[in-house]
Amino acid sequence: MSDITDFLRDNFQQFDAAAALEVTIISLLLFWLLLLLRGTTAMAVIRGAFILFLGAVLLVQAFDLPVLDFIIRNSFIGLLIAMPIIFQPELRRALERVGRTSARAFGASPSSLHTIEAVNVAASDMARKQIGALIVVERETGLQDYIETGIPVDALTSPDLLESIFYPNSPLHDGAVIVRDDRVVAAGVTLPLSDNTFPGELGTRHRAALGISERTDAVTIVVSEETGRISVTADGQLHARLDEAHLHGLLEALLAGRKNGTS
Repeated sequence: MSDITDFLRDNFQQFDAAAALEVTIISLLLFWLLLLLRGTTAMAVIRGAFILFLGAVLLVQAFDLPVLDFIIRNSFIGLLIAMPIIFQPELRRALERVGRTSARAFGASPSSLHTIEAVNVAASDMARKQIGALIVVERETGLQDYIETGIPVDALTSPDLLESIFYPNSPLHDGAVIVRDDRVVAAGVTLPLSDNTFPGELGTRHRAALGISERTDAVTIVVSEETGRISVTADGQLHARLDEAHLHGLLEALLAGRKNGTS
């Protein structure tokens, strides 16, 4: 008992302010990483790996398996190498969020009210007519890789232009429109689909809207062709069943940095 007491006393004596700061930083980093992975497939991978590791440790302790014990004790370096490979999408998303936060801290310009008004009017009108639409508004993360999958447009954003693109049987109505700096830069764009599960009433447009919002900081407006309902995705979150007033307030909050005053 005295040996344990001496061991604890010696360790606590070495625990100074620098060590406390280090422990705090590491704890915050781990907490931030868990928040980032929450609700993603990576969390299931971590859970599965932890269960396998715990089972292996219990087997070693119960049956004295020297080879398995050696593998467990010497697998740490291999795990450090494997983690960036396994969690590459999540790590990339984390770095992008840090970059976007830094850009906003240095005063990056928000989207103009012209884009907000044009998108709001077009989406509301198409919702009444039950015309399906998928409009992506670029923020800090560049969308050039996705723009190159579509047809160049380079025209000032307007309700008439957006509605003509998504008019039924139009050659470009099945893809997405990307808006950058008040201009429609491309139409018929292909977006990545989300791997997350969501209600069955949401179709491919909603999966694409969630997919691009999970990978970038873009704001996406979706109009359902089946129900005429308007949804908005941002930062991996879906805001569904919006009317014209709520849509306008949400777009102002997300794109112009204004406080959303709608309930």
